[in-house]
Amino acid sequence: MTPPLRTPTAPAMALRTALILLIFVVAFTSLLAAAHLWTRPAIEEAAAAEKMKLIGEVLPPDLYDNELLADSRRLAPAVGLGLEEESTAYLARKGGRASALVFEAVAADGYAGRIRLLLAVAADGTLLGVRVTQHKETPGLGDYIEPRKDRNKERPWIRQFDGLSLAAVGDREWRVRKDGGRFDAVAGATVTPRAVVKAVHRALHYVAENRQQLFTVDGAAK
Repeated sequence: MTPPLRTPTAPAMALRTALILLIFVVAFTSLLAAAHLWTRPAIEEAAAAEKMKLIGEVLPPDLYDNELLADSRRLAPAVGLGLEEESTAYLARKGGRASALVFEAVAADGYAGRIRLLLAVAADGTLLGVRVTQHKETPGLGDYIEPRKDRNKERPWIRQFDGLSLAAVGDREWRVRKDGGRFDAVAGATVTPRAVVKAVHRALHYVAENRQQLFTVDGAAK
């Protein structure tokens, strides 16, 4: 005679449920980890390509022959850059000699808040280019600081900085025309460009004051 089936006790059912859940979590976590490891190279490659695309807008490719993203250095928080946190700078080299530096700066006093910038400055202090990487300025009004939003496609506003330097432009000229400076601004939207001009000017002074450290190559300034 077949013995009657015993009904599992509550503790036994709870234990079995917990074991099933544990197996499911372990299996799912393992699958996620495997997928992450499998896709990470592609994700990192895409991120590097996007970063180089942006850098290419401020740094001419003929100015360096090194692996730019691998030639990085950490910058401490600096008032001159408007940064309260560490940031990364990239040293461009040509023939082993430092040719330019690519780094970030922030204009904290934009119309709608912080405006993040990417700059490239040559070893002689010449500003090679500036691009806005993040902002919350008013669409259709202050967002012309971003080339793709600027209606002037032939000569976007941000290109006014190309080729300038502290040696060529006096401190009093680093203002918008409304304030007696040399930089154009759209009427009714001067707060945004005023903040960017101020941040760029301040960043150039930071580079000039820290040139020895920033353009050091293998222990020797070039």
